[in-house]
Amino acid sequence: MGRRAFDKAMASGVLVQPYRGVVVNAAQALELTTRAHAALLAVGDPSALSGATSLALHGISVVEDASIHITIPPSRRVRAKPGLVVHQAEYRAVDVIELDELRVCSLDLALAEFLSNGDKRTAFAALDQAMRGLSEEHRRKLRDNVRDRLFERPDRRGIHRALMLLDLATGKAESPPESILRLLVVEAGFPVPEAQHEIYTIDGSRRLYVLDLAWPVLRIALEYDGFAAHEERKDYDNERDARLAGRGWITIRAVAADLRDPSRLLRELRAAFERRAR
Repeated sequence: MGRRAFDKAMASGVLVQPYRGVVVNAAQALELTTRAHAALLAVGDPSALSGATSLALHGISVVEDASIHITIPPSRRVRAKPGLVVHQAEYRAVDVIELDELRVCSLDLALAEFLSNGDKRTAFAALDQAMRGLSEEHRRKLRDNVRDRLFERPDRRGIHRALMLLDLATGKAESPPESILRLLVVEAGFPVPEAQHEIYTIDGSRRLYVLDLAWPVLRIALEYDGFAAHEERKDYDNERDARLAGRGWITIRAVAADLRDPSRLLRELRAAFERRAR
């Protein structure tokens, strides 16, 4: 592209300049990878995408942050810009991998950072999402790697919280709200529930139901209902709850509003535990 064509593209808005000295195609300006490439170009080497940006590039969709997070060594001085958050920390070459031709902090390092200083609920859901679909061996390996990263952190703030979240995660939750629900009830003082508890026929030959969260010994189940999904299968859920009640189960259902204000949910859950204690 010659200078005349470049000037015309800038004047017409075909190209835009998110940072001084960096231009991108306007049609791709809102894409995460485009913004990440632009940030790396603007900051220069050495630098690596980190925090929420790193997690998003690793496929952790629960983390929503419009800003681009980038880490540079303490010896460098780079000012933050609108939409660009600059962190200073020591990191090694082995801490950085390449994704889509982008320098990105490794998943275990990004998780350790976010578990320590990110929003607690989002961080826990992100960890659960990172573990989901992995074999038990790979879940254990990821947990061990994140734990090692936590113990290596020079900044000790948030590490006890991060270790608690790490021990609580299972990777079995089918959605971020289910992860948050698990964290919510444990923080309220209830025993740790079993995730994705399976109910079988009397003879054990066929699986009937899978419960989001359960205390099997007490036969208490906690189900999360996404609005759209529940509306489509309300009759089925009601019938299932009735069948479970016939087996002695108490089923409590939670919705999105309960994650914002859990008082109703926790009240029903305490009542269920009290019934079982009689």
